[in-house]
Amino acid sequence: MLIAAIVFVVVMVIGLPIAFALGLMGTVHMLSLGNESYLLVIIQRLFDQVDLISLTCLPFFIMAGEIMNAGGVTTRLLDFAREIVGRLKAGLAYCCVLIAAVLSAILGSPNGVASMLCGILVPELRKDNYPEEFTGSLVAASSILGPIIPPSTSFIMYCMMTGASIQAMFVGGILPGILLVIVFCIVISILTRKMELKRATDHFSLKRLVKAFFKALPALLVPVVIIGGVIGGFFTATEAGAVSCFCALIASAIYREMDWKKLPEIMLRSAVTGGGILLMISFGGVIAWSLTRAGIPAQIIAAITSVTNSKYLIIALIIVILMIAGCLLDTGTITMVMLPVVFPLATAIGMDAVHFGLVFCILTIIGYITPPVGVVLFVTSNASGIPFNKLCKMIWPFAIGAFVVITVLAYLPDVVLWIPRLCGCAG
Repeated sequence: MLIAAIVFVVVMVIGLPIAFALGLMGTVHMLSLGNESYLLVIIQRLFDQVDLISLTCLPFFIMAGEIMNAGGVTTRLLDFAREIVGRLKAGLAYCCVLIAAVLSAILGSPNGVASMLCGILVPELRKDNYPEEFTGSLVAASSILGPIIPPSTSFIMYCMMTGASIQAMFVGGILPGILLVIVFCIVISILTRKMELKRATDHFSLKRLVKAFFKALPALLVPVVIIGGVIGGFFTATEAGAVSCFCALIASAIYREMDWKKLPEIMLRSAVTGGGILLMISFGGVIAWSLTRAGIPAQIIAAITSVTNSKYLIIALIIVILMIAGCLLDTGTITMVMLPVVFPLATAIGMDAVHFGLVFCILTIIGYITPPVGVVLFVTSNASGIPFNKLCKMIWPFAIGAFVVITVLAYLPDVVLWIPRLCGCAG
């Protein structure tokens, strides 16, 4: 396993795509087991891992996000959010979190949310005298709601590797997403207490609120249709993806800001992005099989349970491991390499697959904003022009708040599983 890990690090350093790095790591590990016949398994695992109808929802959700990204959504959402919280001190900062929450249910991508927020919110925040390091960290932190609030590609990858219910994961992500929004708003309140800031609006106007609401309604209906349809059992995750594309096209037609000549380009970009994720899932299946064949997860479980049988201590250990991994590796890599190891450990101590999935996914997603490998921090820095080192210093209050939320949820499974059980999609 050590040789395979070294190979993985080396090829990642030289710039090999993650999917192929994972496949090479799995192949080297299979060879190290001393049985050449195992190599025949590679092709089988590559196909078996993605031979699932539920995976077809991935390209649909990605395409829906691309369409909405090009359709003039953010401006309408900003106007609506201003009318709700704009008259509060730091109202524009609260607007950023609210907009990110809605965009997250449309895009499902932290990088996509960060890019859109940088284009619209950063100039507005600067005009209202927000410090640039606070502005950048706020945008980056708000962007991680993307893979948490459904639909979420991270949830889909987890379900494909563990067999957990995609519907239950989607429904289960609602409450953690709402709690993170609340915690981020609390962090904003604390950090801006001594700042001299302008208010986004001078006074409340019901007329303006209603007008802004109807302008934002097409965009607001997309997540409602997606989540409501899945919760209500009207359609599966795959069908929800197709419906989200249809709704995104209608919303873009209403706003009349999309260049329809670019639709083929959007479809191609969606296919490339979706294909990259499917490759990661395929090659991730190779390393997962080789680790299981070598008995590594069982060895780790035996080593840990020989030290302690306390469920609570083991949960704490898993959280610490994933927190450290999030600071050093990207989310996709953590999922493919760490999940085959920690999932058997979680099930061995009696954690529900959906409960653990939400804890696992959110912990790895927080890694998007934790230095030194905080991908969203790099995206935000490049898109906004704010120095990366300033973002690293200011991001920690948001990251710590997120860690607190997920740590609490890790020990309160009934809270996490309440909505999935209410909808009849979790045990």
